[in-house]
Amino acid sequence: MAKDAEKGKAAKTNQTGTIALNRRARYDYAVEDRYEAGVCLLGWEVKALRAGRLQLGEGYVTMRKNEAFLMGAHITPLPMAASFVITEPTRTRKLLLNRREIDRLTGAVERKGYTVVPLSMYWKDGRAKIEIGVAKGKADHDKRATEKDRDWAREKSRTLRDAARR
Repeated sequence: MAKDAEKGKAAKTNQTGTIALNRRARYDYAVEDRYEAGVCLLGWEVKALRAGRLQLGEGYVTMRKNEAFLMGAHITPLPMAASFVITEPTRTRKLLLNRREIDRLTGAVERKGYTVVPLSMYWKDGRAKIEIGVAKGKADHDKRATEKDRDWAREKSRTLRDAARR
């Protein structure tokens, strides 16, 4: 009885957590607003996500006919995928959002000059969710300032750590 409970617990912990992060988006864009969206996936894609085979670096979100689509995200199929299943790693995937959220995203993209980028994908209650962000592109000097701040924070923490050891 206890072993069955442990197996169920292990299966649930395997399904929680982050699948992939888009670190490049946080470097290239200043994210101002975030949304959580569901993703329409095929069976082989879900299995590949459970194995962590997702790359969001090239991904972006487009708006067409009052619907949001994730494009450019690469899900590498597992080698044991069925031979009769046609796997297309970079296919367009529909995002599931409320009408109000889609209207806000469309307004930001069309009128204000923002872009919508995928930030991360994770499991929530056994379903794959994607966090998308409304962002503006950073200029080169902004990127350098971000790097400088990050380096200073790292150096400061090292100094404090070394001072605490003494």
